[in-house]
Amino acid sequence: MWLRMRFDIGWADVAFGVRSLGKRFDREALHQRIADCWPAPERMFTALSVRTAYDLMWKSLELPPGSEVLMSALTIPDMVRVVKHHQLVPVPVDLDLGSMAPDVDTLRRAITPATRAIVVAHLFGTHLALDPIVKIAKEHNLRIIEDCAQGFEGCRRDGHPGADVTMFSFGPIKTITAFGGGVFCVRDAELLARMQSLEKLYPVQSLWSYVKRFTKYSMLTAMACRPLCDVILTVSRAAGWDYDHWINTVARAFPGPRWLERLRYQPSGQLLAMLERRLRTCDTTAIAARAARGRRLAQAMPHGAMRPAGHIDEHTYWVFPILARDPKRVIAELAGAGFDATQGCSLRVIDPPEDRPELDPCVAREALAGMVFLPMGPAMPRRELERMGRVLGRLTDDLVMDPQAVDPSLVFPRIVLDLRSG
Repeated sequence: MWLRMRFDIGWADVAFGVRSLGKRFDREALHQRIADCWPAPERMFTALSVRTAYDLMWKSLELPPGSEVLMSALTIPDMVRVVKHHQLVPVPVDLDLGSMAPDVDTLRRAITPATRAIVVAHLFGTHLALDPIVKIAKEHNLRIIEDCAQGFEGCRRDGHPGADVTMFSFGPIKTITAFGGGVFCVRDAELLARMQSLEKLYPVQSLWSYVKRFTKYSMLTAMACRPLCDVILTVSRAAGWDYDHWINTVARAFPGPRWLERLRYQPSGQLLAMLERRLRTCDTTAIAARAARGRRLAQAMPHGAMRPAGHIDEHTYWVFPILARDPKRVIAELAGAGFDATQGCSLRVIDPPEDRPELDPCVAREALAGMVFLPMGPAMPRRELERMGRVLGRLTDDLVMDPQAVDPSLVFPRIVLDLRSG
């Protein structure tokens, strides 16, 4: 079975993590060495996780309660929960399906006198052209926060110069994972100083907390090897066990009701040492190779099959989603051919405020309902990518088609309506 979920870390890195457990580290020196990996070290802020730094950012901004934050309509739930915790109102901005960027016209309509910030996510490995959104933000004096958690391409690129904050994640399922850690590029020196001061009030992550986390994700890394995972998949399906739900649950970085409390720690020396190693030894050729595999798989797809963000040229293919009318049938057919596709993902659609139902992100909502993620691991040879394309070629009646490539009547009617009107 070709797996869709692999942790982007080598056994040499895991061995380094094991050796680090018995060491003491100069945390300040590690913070500086991590910052030095980027083009502008003086702007960089390293935290326990992206969620930690995101929480610190909103706390430092001290926006009035009830202020509105416009957000890409698809995001992970915790990003919305953090915004709400600070008594702010998340407002979804529906997406352009071909790019998965916020629709500019919808963005303009969503702005009100209460709007204070825009959060834009580069989804699935894309690098979006942010100039139009930055222009709108400047016109309305809005903060712009750029979420590059899924779009890391190496430390040479630290975000759009027009963004106030750019976020990078090195959590368990991210590119060059350190099993944790978030790095922010904060271009406002006063905001950066406030974030740093507030973080110093947090306790440092304990060694035991790091050991538990490191052990869990090391075990999941081992389970992702093909022979062992084949056995797990076979047993789980025979027993009627929902493997997708289990893997998505255990892969979560901060599960449970005490999620916010768990965020508010400084990173341990062990985590900082692992993150510094991963950034220092980052192999951008591996990211380029993944992008090449994504392009090959795109070429192998049935003509006209709709791929969210498929119209973006700068794409590293962190994941490879397609849209299906009948996702369960497509997943079952692929599984029968030896490909572990899934609907499971951590993204959720943001609901509009109760008094603004016209902002319901129907494109994002219908797209997520039909989204299927294909396996595209580094071990997959070209012939297997092409074979997966042939399997999908037999399922074209079950796939959503791209209105720019085929007759619009073949795609989700509501999505077509929005594409035409938008």
